[in-house]
Amino acid sequence: MLRGFYTAAAGMIAQQRRQEMLSNNIANMNTPGYKADQTSLRTFPTMLLQQMGGTEGVAGQKAGQRPIGNLATGVYVQEAVPNFVQGDLQETGVGTDLAILQGSLPVDRQTGKPGSLFYTIETKDGETRYTKNGHFTVDTANQLVTAEGNIVLDEKGNPISVSSENFTVSPDGTIFDQGRKAGRIGVSLISNPMDLVKEGDGLFRLTQPGSAAVYTGTGFQVKQGFIERSNVDAEQAMTDMMSAYRSFEANQKVLQAYDRSMEKAANEVGRI
Repeated sequence: MLRGFYTAAAGMIAQQRRQEMLSNNIANMNTPGYKADQTSLRTFPTMLLQQMGGTEGVAGQKAGQRPIGNLATGVYVQEAVPNFVQGDLQETGVGTDLAILQGSLPVDRQTGKPGSLFYTIETKDGETRYTKNGHFTVDTANQLVTAEGNIVLDEKGNPISVSSENFTVSPDGTIFDQGRKAGRIGVSLISNPMDLVKEGDGLFRLTQPGSAAVYTGTGFQVKQGFIERSNVDAEQAMTDMMSAYRSFEANQKVLQAYDRSMEKAANEVGRI
């Protein structure tokens, strides 16, 4: 019976964490470039139960043991994996808003799937990060930066300097400022997006540096005056939240049933 307590409690914890992840997805539904998280549930290792003290023996087993079957010991949230499917493009009319429209991209040899394109960012700590959020602005140093003040890099890894927000961007990412070429925005191809880890503020950290490279091919377009919306499906997220709530409630009722049984065992059976 004590195993039942742990199994039901593990199910409640897993559904609670799933609910928190879904709530975070819905909260970021209007965040440009946000990638929805998906949970992966996995069972704990199963246990093989055997009856002890029996008289029937089975070949290859000790006398007095008879297998009963496997017992699952609960589930847990193994990991939260971002969904890197491209979100819809929304027109804003703001010249500093940029969106990457992906087309045909090279396929990764290991995964057999095409990679994904990201803007290359330098944080205030001087570290390289990647983002899908193209809601940019121009700071007091006339550099193209994110809303949080991180520097947007060009294809050579240098900051992009412009005289004002009145610049134009060609479909290949080249920036023209007052008739001169100010550089080409750094678009990096991540061959396996699953190597990316979320760090907040729309930034991703690459765990395998060798899987990123500046992309100069023709499999994309930079759309000025657009942003990429989040890929959160609000209807599906609400349905999944209801499902997680019902599963949590079912495990809770199982836990309460075990608690009542233990109460009877301690208060009533113990008197006999």
